[in-house]
Amino acid sequence: TDADVDGAHIRTLILTFFYRQMPEIIERGHLYIAQAPLYKVSKGKSSQYLKDERALEDYLIDSLLDGAVLRLASGEERAGADLRAALEDARAFRQILMGLHSRYDRKVVEQAAVAGALKPVPQDAAAALALAQDVAERLDRNADETERGWMGSVEAGGYVFRRTLRGVAQAVTLDAALLSSSEARKLDEKSAPLRDIFAAPAKLIRRGDESQLDGPMALYDAMSAQGRKGLSIQRYKGLGEMNAEQLWETTLDRDARSLLQVKVREGDEADDIFVKLMGDVVEPRREFIQDNALSVANLDV
Repeated sequence: TDADVDGAHIRTLILTFFYRQMPEIIERGHLYIAQAPLYKVSKGKSSQYLKDERALEDYLIDSLLDGAVLRLASGEERAGADLRAALEDARAFRQILMGLHSRYDRKVVEQAAVAGALKPVPQDAAAALALAQDVAERLDRNADETERGWMGSVEAGGYVFRRTLRGVAQAVTLDAALLSSSEARKLDEKSAPLRDIFAAPAKLIRRGDESQLDGPMALYDAMSAQGRKGLSIQRYKGLGEMNAEQLWETTLDRDARSLLQVKVREGDEADDIFVKLMGDVVEPRREFIQDNALSVANLDV
């Protein structure tokens, strides 16, 4: 009944029980998992249930598009389908950036990506230094006056950005390992359509609200904040905290509910996974976690 990690653990235990003790129920297609919504969004007298975070983001984007304009520093304005495309790109960019190792400063990585510098350092020394200085200028332009003073340099196949903040020296390194990583390639790819938008600070304007934007992350945050205006958003912890009426609307009503049928397509592989992850022997489970921990977006052990 829980919508969080605890619920996933409970569901796994129940699935293990059915797989081991009542496999015929699965084989005959009689086992389903209720897809309970994570959110309920209300506007005026109308309400809508949303399955997960992605569905909520989609709803907020649709809500924002009603009257919103993205104004570039050049004066060009984007709305409708063009604004939706920019929001989708910003969302994809954010998802990758949030998964980046915490040792990298996300603001610096973001500005490097928008500047086109999140790739292996150019062989041409002048071109490499120009990219470093461009990123430093962007960081200064988007910082408060008392937090400026960024300087960029090229060192050991990467970039180093330095400043002195309230008397304390600060250095942020984007090393060669990052610049040649798959994450950097993805961020470079997702930021490419947004570079003309953030060549200089832009603005998101909607019904008197105006947000200053220095990059994809700010665009996503502004979308989330402005899209929520006028909405009441309730987040559920799972079916366990819903009342009888809400349970009917989300899970029991045949005409409205969403169910996920449990199937076993590869019996041998499924059996191996259950033995490895849910069996009595600890060592195979430890090895599986060690081998795969860095390949998942969310790890709970």
